[in-house]
This record gives sequence, structure tokens and C-alpha cells, in this order.
Amino acid sequence: MDKQQIALHGDELYRALREFRTLAPLTERAPAISIDDAYHISLQMLQQRLERDGERVVGKKIGVTSKPVQDMLGVFQPDFGFLTDAMEYPDGADIPVAGNLIQPRAEGEIAFRLKKDLQGPGVTEQDVLDATESIMPCFEIVDSRIRNWEIKIQDTVADNASCGVYVLGENAVDPRDHDLPNLKMTIWKNGEYHSEGLGSAVQGNPLTAVAWLANTLGEFGIPFKAGEVILSGSLAPLIPVVAGDEMRLEIGGIGGCSCRFV
Repeated sequence: MDKQQIALHGDELYRALREFRTLAPLTERAPAISIDDAYHISLQMLQQRLERDGERVVGKKIGVTSKPVQDMLGVFQPDFGFLTDAMEYPDGADIPVAGNLIQPRAEGEIAFRLKKDLQGPGVTEQDVLDATESIMPCFEIVDSRIRNWEIKIQDTVADNASCGVYVLGENAVDPRDHDLPNLKMTIWKNGEYHSEGLGSAVQGNPLTAVAWLANTLGEFGIPFKAGEVILSGSLAPLIPVVAGDEMRLEIGGIGGCSCRFV
């Protein structure tokens, strides 16, 4: 795919984001699109957000890491994208749906906050642990600019890893004090138990997922930076949400996180 095509697709995804509408899958319209093409399309979309809207990159995300999510979406390898300051909501926030999201789904995750830079290749789980200041509970509200979530890996990478917004729990803890693969997350929707999952759902260990992301972005010359938030992937199946829904999660030994859709 040439630079002009990449720019056109990145710009159309940006317009879809701002106009709250969906597009036919890129893989349907450009079957030869590669993951490398998709990543550069996502960078074009991101550049529009930074230049036109004045947003700042504050972190990165990995998605489609757990088997339940892969089975649900039919995408069988992780995706990756960028977080901006405009995507973050505080714990307990009211999150507007109309004029903000298109077809949102909630994911319960473990978020990492970094205390020093980290860049692949060659990043290990221990490197991630050494670079992490704290971890905290998180809801990522994924959203797709692709029609009816009809995505292949190239579609979701191009669409900034289907990122919508995210909510960070207030309680941050030292990851060295916890057995990350065995952390148990429980999720409630509208006050009723919905699902649960372990840290091991994310590539066996959230540290493994974050190391993978550091190394994958490192191939494109993109570092993790001190102070950034890294979302490590969903521990349970995606949960469709609409205005009026309330979501809450608890991670044993760490704390909780909640949000409401309005």
C-alpha cells in the first residue's frame, strides 16, 4: 500500500471517529493490506487527533490478548494502539455514549504506569517489572469504527486497536507485591455478577503482554515513556454497553473500578 492510500485510509478513519459512524472493513476494500500498512494508517489517524484536536499521547494499549476475546472477535493475535489524554476518565465517571462512542464494549484490565522509559527489541518481563511504578484496575471501553465489529487483525490495528476510552481505578499498587498471573478480576454489570478472569488470561502473564507490546512497537521505533499508562489486555470477554448501564470490577488485593454510561 503506498503512502497516498495510507493517508486516505487514516483520514477516513479519523472522520468516522469524529462523525460517530462506521466504515466497511478495510480488509474488504483493500484485501492486500498488511499489518505494517495498518499500523501506518493508525499513525495517520493519530496524527490527525494530535494536530487537529490538540490531544497528547499518554500511553499505549495491547488488545485481543485473551482467548475469550479472540474467539469473540475472530482475531487470533494481539493488536496495539495509542492512548491520548482525551480518552481518559476518572474512576466512577459518567461516560457519554451519544456524541462520544459508536458501538462500545467494556473490558476489565490491569493497567501499568511506568516510572522509566522502555524500548524494544529485547524487552523481557523483568524489564517491564523494573520499569513499572504501579498497577491499577482499569476498564477499557473499546469501540470500533468498522461496521458491526467485522474486523480482522489489520482492521483493528488500523483503527487504533479499536480503542474508545478508558477508566483507571484510584488504587495503585506495587506489582512486585502481587502474583500477577493469579490476580482474580470479577465484573458486575448493573449490579449483577457478569464474569471473571485471571491475570494469566493475558498471554499467561500481564508482564508478558506488556513486554510483547514494547518489543512490537520497538520494531517501529516507538518507545514506552516514563509516566505513560500501558493497558495490558482484557481478562474476560467483552461486554456490550449502552446508555444506562453501570459497570464495576474488583481485582483481589488491588481494588476496584467503576463507570456509568449516560
